[in-house]
Amino acid sequence: MMDDRVLALAGMVQALRQVRRIAETGQADATILGTCLDSVFRVEAASVEEVYGGAANLRPGLMLLREFLGSQGHDPQLPKLAMAVTQLERRFVADDAMCERVHDGILRIGEDAARLGSAHPEVLSALGALYADTVSQLRPKVMVQGNPHYLGQAGVVAEIRAILLSALRSAVLWRQLGGSIWDVFLRKRAMQESIEGWLR
Repeated sequence: MMDDRVLALAGMVQALRQVRRIAETGQADATILGTCLDSVFRVEAASVEEVYGGAANLRPGLMLLREFLGSQGHDPQLPKLAMAVTQLERRFVADDAMCERVHDGILRIGEDAARLGSAHPEVLSALGALYADTVSQLRPKVMVQGNPHYLGQAGVVAEIRAILLSALRSAVLWRQLGGSIWDVFLRKRAMQESIEGWLR
């Protein structure tokens, strides 16, 4: 039984893995970055798979999720980031005015993304500014650790914020599908089977 919730969760961890990578090295994986950012603009997608341009694009996230559920994750910061984003999602969806501001901002930036590409520096800058002006005001803040050399660069910070917006998008989707933090503890076996199904 393949569960759409697993895809949304994979979308979130896949995005957060890129946040970690950029914070440490200053560089993202261009293909994965595109999947993350494109998902932000697909607000009217007909299915979970369509949000990410197909389940195949979530393979890295599904494999990360499999490692985490099998207690084989190599990055202790990743689960902490995921927990922070799921907490942030609760506060975000409870703030109707902020949700509307972010939605309107994404629609506005989406016009540039359609013209320039979702990973264009101008689009990343606009998404980063949108995150800073809205979601970043919520508590608890999502704290990203990494190399100070990269975290001191405005372009890198904007890119991280843009990807955090995509992680939040996935967290909201996951919760809309009925996802709960308890799934990781109470539905672990079912989640593992679903991951294997999507990876086949």
